[in-house]
Amino acid sequence: MSNPFEIALPAQTGIGVVAPFDFALDRELWRWVPDQVCLHTTRLPYLPEPVTVRLAQALGDAHGVRRATRDVLVPEPLVVAYACTSGSFVRGAAGERALVRDMLEAGAPAAITTSGALIRACERLGIRRLAVITPYVDDVTDRLLDFLAEYGISTSGSLGLGKLGDIWKMSYREVLAAVSGVDTTGADALFVSCTNVPTYDLVAPLEQRLGLPVLTANQVTMWAAMEEAGVLVPEGSFPAARKIAEVA
Repeated sequence: MSNPFEIALPAQTGIGVVAPFDFALDRELWRWVPDQVCLHTTRLPYLPEPVTVRLAQALGDAHGVRRATRDVLVPEPLVVAYACTSGSFVRGAAGERALVRDMLEAGAPAAITTSGALIRACERLGIRRLAVITPYVDDVTDRLLDFLAEYGISTSGSLGLGKLGDIWKMSYREVLAAVSGVDTTGADALFVSCTNVPTYDLVAPLEQRLGLPVLTANQVTMWAAMEEAGVLVPEGSFPAARKIAEVA
């Protein structure tokens, strides 16, 4: 008689995630990955600061990023993703590359950041002009636009919502209102910044409404991480995901 417990478990592909202390959308990250992917998440130390340039810079502190990377390596992920948009663009292209280097030096077998993943997606899709929505104050939004400009990516329009905290409490209604307020004329795509902004269920309807690829922070982070881990973008993903997979 066969043993009912002798069932082969599916092979798991681990992705390590280093997130800001206030990250609250773990479930959204999981929705972007197929069943064989297991996410191992750790958070950077708490900092009692509003969401400003100063906080974004502190979240990219080399010591903190290396420590968090070492913590998340215990379950042996194939790649570590730094899942913070502002923390990875605030010091420009050189700062983003330094974050990747910090994670690799801490032992990550491969490493990506949210802002680096955005640039990768734009390059794959041939995007040279973005419409941009952020939850940030203007100083932080301006740093994002400067980061994009370093890669030759201009903006058709940008809208920052001026939030200094509790970004994860944003509703889909607020995100849709922001989309209505940004100029997409001449844009190749729309980007919604910040891994704490909920967007998963909005991507497909927004792409249909705008007739443009819609890129979001958690979306591009998971695409880049899966690519580094050798995982295919799941069948039936949204249009922009399919386009990236097709040209990869």
